[in-house]
Amino acid sequence: MKDIIVIVGPTSVGKTKLSIELAKKLNGEIINADSVSIYKNLDIGSAKPTKEEQLEVPHHLIDIRDVTEDYSVYNYQKDARKKMEDITKRNKRVIMVGGTGLYIKAALYNYKFTEGTTYEQYNELSNEKIYNKIKKLNNNIDIHINNRKRLIRTLNKLENHEKITNYKDDILYNVKIIGLTTSRDILYKRINDRVDLMLKNNLLVEIQSLKDKYKDSRVLNNAIGYKEFYDYLFNNKELDDVVNEIKKNSRHYAKRQYTFFNNQMNVKWFDTDFNNFDNTINEVLNYINKC
Repeated sequence: MKDIIVIVGPTSVGKTKLSIELAKKLNGEIINADSVSIYKNLDIGSAKPTKEEQLEVPHHLIDIRDVTEDYSVYNYQKDARKKMEDITKRNKRVIMVGGTGLYIKAALYNYKFTEGTTYEQYNELSNEKIYNKIKKLNNNIDIHINNRKRLIRTLNKLENHEKITNYKDDILYNVKIIGLTTSRDILYKRINDRVDLMLKNNLLVEIQSLKDKYKDSRVLNNAIGYKEFYDYLFNNKELDDVVNEIKKNSRHYAKRQYTFFNNQMNVKWFDTDFNNFDNTINEVLNYINKC
């Protein structure tokens, strides 16, 4: 099997563009590793590859779930490994790209999961007890105590679908992990500019089209670029406050991405040349070919 190319890095650093150019030059196909791009109709706020970009080279694991459906790391592991096998059988190069580090590790490393149990096991629990269990497992989850359907689904996911029952830090494939980076000032400006561009590209229209699904959708209530709009839609929050919150959350997320990739993976980092992206492409290609 040819080495799998993995492209990681924080949001807004050029991962999508690099993945497409490498796929063209290396006879490759792209596997999405962004947890939001899995979902249909989350196009602008997720900054997923455009339809035109997806036509340039084959893309996989994009738009495979409705926003009201659950999709776990366990699901991604199975789907990604199946796609990797299919691509390599056709003598194509696998290029995995995205910022969801746990998806990448689950696909490539020796992660083993327990399949979820049935929801009926929670029938004897009150909403308050379920809520308290969720908070004990992950205090950062924001969920309304009266939404029993989401409470049960969230607790089931936390207790089962994404529980690692046996893990060794052994990678299962031959992999080259490419990281794109830039200075903090440049990155933060690009993040802020991208959020502004999303608004110009009709993000509000996209959000309004999803309004009826917010109360049943885990991804809409957890994904940056979407969760911030809940109070705008239902509690009269000002749009400027929403935009500033998205920018802030995106910057904080970029920090967490750096921490994860630096601590969890053996990444070869490259500074993105935004003035002449061909320099970045050639630098990465030279590294791949030398290795």
